[in-house]
Amino acid sequence: RLLLENAQQLVLVCGRREPYLRRDGAASLAVLRGASLVVGLDGCIKAVGQADVIRNQFSEATFERIIDCSGKCVLPGLVDAHTHPVWAGDRVHEFAMKLAGASYMEIHQAGGGIHFTVEHTRKATEDELFHTFQHRLERMLRAGSTLVECKSGYGLNLETELKMLRVIEHAKESTDIGISSTYCGAHAVPKGKTATEATEDIINNHLPKLKELKLSGEIHVNNIDVFCEKGVFDLESTRRILQAGKDIGLQINFHGDELHPMKSAELGAELGALAISHLEEVSDEGIVAMARAKCAAVLLPTTAYMLRLKQPRARKMLEEGVIVALGSDFNPNAYCFSMPMVMHLACVNMKMSMNEALAAATINAAYALGKSDTHGSLEVGKQGDLLIINSPRWEHLIYQFGGHETLINYVIVKGKVVYQNERCETMSSY
Repeated sequence: RLLLENAQQLVLVCGRREPYLRRDGAASLAVLRGASLVVGLDGCIKAVGQADVIRNQFSEATFERIIDCSGKCVLPGLVDAHTHPVWAGDRVHEFAMKLAGASYMEIHQAGGGIHFTVEHTRKATEDELFHTFQHRLERMLRAGSTLVECKSGYGLNLETELKMLRVIEHAKESTDIGISSTYCGAHAVPKGKTATEATEDIINNHLPKLKELKLSGEIHVNNIDVFCEKGVFDLESTRRILQAGKDIGLQINFHGDELHPMKSAELGAELGALAISHLEEVSDEGIVAMARAKCAAVLLPTTAYMLRLKQPRARKMLEEGVIVALGSDFNPNAYCFSMPMVMHLACVNMKMSMNEALAAATINAAYALGKSDTHGSLEVGKQGDLLIINSPRWEHLIYQFGGHETLINYVIVKGKVVYQNERCETMSSY
């Protein structure tokens, strides 16, 4: 179906079907030079290897498309492990408040933040939400993301949460980008309810309805998320909601230890969470517990940067053997679609190496979504999701801050070119 020929660098990320890379594995990413790759009609990778070997092996085959990758690099499609992309009503006015010194919780308590977005999302129609969501996914795709985690969480009542989840389901069926969907009804305590009342509502009403819709095939949710935070959901409420979600077959993947140390990491490790996001305030014990439980840390350098929080301790996590992944945290508070920019911030502000950042935005982010057997590296049998960049060294994807618009030449999903950037033909990427 598709032949990518003679790439200057073919960045496999993993070479031996590893489900994730810890620090030592990420130090030596698998990279081939002068190599080719074949994707079959089923959308999966059929062969990876030296250009002349592949040419001989497939000398009799006919291809729908052949792309000459001379002087270019081929990488796995990027995986964005944490986004909130379905909402109405932007918060550009709050950005000015933050710049003037208002904290996240001050804005939240004044009725801004999540509550502002909830008000607008409740009023928006399903069609309006779908239309803006589609545009956002398109922008993510053009920045190289081929698999994205997408949360609900701006409804906080059953009706609006289901509306958001239906929008995500519709996009799964109608767009090229891969989607892992997350029910995040415990994103904030709804106005007029206590955290205890909200917890009961989620456990007794929301989750049974999700189970029913899953059984009827109407909505397939992958993950459950709770904002475990002081003044939002405490540790005990978080435990109850996550366990109830796990009981109906959802993967645990939640917000923890962002603004205050909450022992979220310890809780996640104990419950068998697949991933925990944020972790700016994680304890040393929590880091060790996550490493032992193979619970991924989804770090969000955009959030720490925009809210001027202390950066998550990526180096400490890597040294302790935690599986570190990255996400954009795209939402009205952190308006960033670009995983290349997230990787750059991870390297500069969180002191990750470029190899570690790429592993975190591919195989490890796929692992955080329970998808690393099919996504996150260029290996035979995996889905043919990849990028071709207009540069002889893959590191340009991270090095050129905000430069992906003339650097990413092709985005390919399941062996199909879903974005071809004409500017790469006319402009040098230097």
